[in-house]
Amino acid sequence: MKVLVIGGGGREHALAWKLAASPKVQVVYVAPGNGGTARDKRLVNVPISDVKALREWAQQEKIGLTVVGPEAPLAAGVVDEFRAHGLRIFGPTRAAAQLESSKAFSKAFMQRHGIPTAEYDTFSDPVAAHAYIDKMGAPIVVKADGLAAGKGVVVAMTLAEAHEAVDFMLLDNKLGVTHNEGGARVVIEQFLQGEEASFIVLCDGKNVLALATSQDHKRLLDGDQGPNTGGMGAYSPAPVVTPAVHARAMREIILPTIKGMEKDGIPYTGFLYAGLMIDAEGHPKTLEFNCRMGDPETQPIMMRLKSDLLDVLLAATEGKLDQVELEWDRRIALGVVLAAHGYPLNPRKGDLITGLPADTEEGVVFHAGTMQQGEGKDAQVLVSGGRVLCATALGGTTRQAQMRAYELLESIRFDGMQYRKDIGHHAIRKG
Repeated sequence: MKVLVIGGGGREHALAWKLAASPKVQVVYVAPGNGGTARDKRLVNVPISDVKALREWAQQEKIGLTVVGPEAPLAAGVVDEFRAHGLRIFGPTRAAAQLESSKAFSKAFMQRHGIPTAEYDTFSDPVAAHAYIDKMGAPIVVKADGLAAGKGVVVAMTLAEAHEAVDFMLLDNKLGVTHNEGGARVVIEQFLQGEEASFIVLCDGKNVLALATSQDHKRLLDGDQGPNTGGMGAYSPAPVVTPAVHARAMREIILPTIKGMEKDGIPYTGFLYAGLMIDAEGHPKTLEFNCRMGDPETQPIMMRLKSDLLDVLLAATEGKLDQVELEWDRRIALGVVLAAHGYPLNPRKGDLITGLPADTEEGVVFHAGTMQQGEGKDAQVLVSGGRVLCATALGGTTRQAQMRAYELLESIRFDGMQYRKDIGHHAIRKG
């Protein structure tokens, strides 16, 4: 079967890498792909990003399954377009993807269906937003209502930071947020204490299949300091998601969400990512929904998945997820993100990357913001985005997986390279 993965980041490289391992897959196309997918002989990059043009190409090539990686094509209606022309595609429709593309839609949905989340209000008027912040006090969370590539959230520890975030999002829009209809809006919500975890499931409209748990590190610097990013590293499984927390998240958050979407006439198919905040008593609340796999969580999760991903996704597109069981490697997988100079606000592009190690059974460097220049032996890999690579390794313990991931990146060099030295510290502290 010919398979298409839409996207060009680390998540898409990991999905394509895993799909290419299936004996039933003839070729995996990645649109547009990156420098890593260009280097893999089993993968073929397709330089098309327009939804209609991609659908026409998929029809022409007789693509048997399409998997959507990032949020932007989902919000642009790629699933609706492919399905309207009889193509098999895994992902939510444009209407269902509002769970991510509109924070205001998502919060109102959770309130309506009794799904635990932080108290909040929504504003398009800066004056009203500033008044609400003064009333509520700090710490407080300010979120841009729109797609901001994982960077549209400010956890303000002081009133000054919160006021600055409102101006930044409503007046300046320096984050490059793709606003929803009606222009710039922010969601301001209460600050929740606890530990975060990524809870990702597959949905076929009715049935839900949970993937391995994982934990992301959002802050740029060691010790969870510095600005929020799209994610500086992740590991799987996440010890904070105990069996009791897992059962609770499924019962109180995931299943009511799938039932609620169906009840609202917007059945949900695709990956669903619930960002959870788990308090000291083990009660999870929903920080946000994403309508896709997480990045960098996908990289460690795919390293641990032993089942054939093609079989799983075909079952999901046929409404048969209740007939699937997933098999996991018992080891820990841990990924460390290498980011560009100036990331997250002004990442520099064009720096040459050297020293990329060969993939092994226990370690893979997945590419995100990279591009290949030239062909064959003369080919060079250059930085083309903020998060550049994710060095991902398996180990019997979190510490061993951590050690191997850091060994994997030792030889890699590019100017201005930045990465955290403490990915996995939460799990190691618990162990």
